[in-house]
Amino acid sequence: MAVFDLHVHTVKGSSDSSLTPVQLIAEASRIGLDGVCLTEHGGGWENPELAAAFGESGITVIPALEVDTEMGHVLVFGMRRYVPGMHKIGELRRVVNRAGGVMISAHPFRNLFNKEPYNTNLLYRNGANRPKTAIEASRHPLFEVVDEIEVVNGSNTPEENAFALEVARNLGLPGAGGSDVHSTHGLGRCVTVFDSDVRSESDLVEAIKARAYRPGEEYNTGNLRTI
Repeated sequence: MAVFDLHVHTVKGSSDSSLTPVQLIAEASRIGLDGVCLTEHGGGWENPELAAAFGESGITVIPALEVDTEMGHVLVFGMRRYVPGMHKIGELRRVVNRAGGVMISAHPFRNLFNKEPYNTNLLYRNGANRPKTAIEASRHPLFEVVDEIEVVNGSNTPEENAFALEVARNLGLPGAGGSDVHSTHGLGRCVTVFDSDVRSESDLVEAIKARAYRPGEEYNTGNLRTI
């Protein structure tokens, strides 16, 4: 078994983050995470930098991307650099396939249940065709493209996460978890628990493709609850 926080932002590749590698190592070690994924908005991590920052940490650290598309934000594993055109979901799917990677829809229902004008959900822009049920939502074209859905996100409301989980279940997906942290606060609150050991980027991608994991919450408090 391996417990990963799949959604972490650092100062290296995310301008809205204050989390340094030193802080990340200290907090991940304190709560006992096996690994984290650096889902940076701007990319930026290469092997020499990873080795210098995390090589002696004892934690598996995997670089990834969070890509802003016309169908919301997508976590990409198996790629480290942006490619022209990948802001379009169809082109993103093509380049990820070429790289042998996987795609997870990040916080797909964030702000969906807010009152106007704060219901700025990225899947249903301008309030268009907002779903009334999870079954309706599961028919969104995005879910024909991605490999998985983030069903527990540390920055979402419980209602948003519960709705994402229901959509994932309708689609026959286990659902993934990530804290979406930009500081040490909340690291490990939402995690993905893999059935077997994950030591590398290729291990992670293969485990996601095999759906050999389950989402979990409250790992950082020592009260892990898997879903």
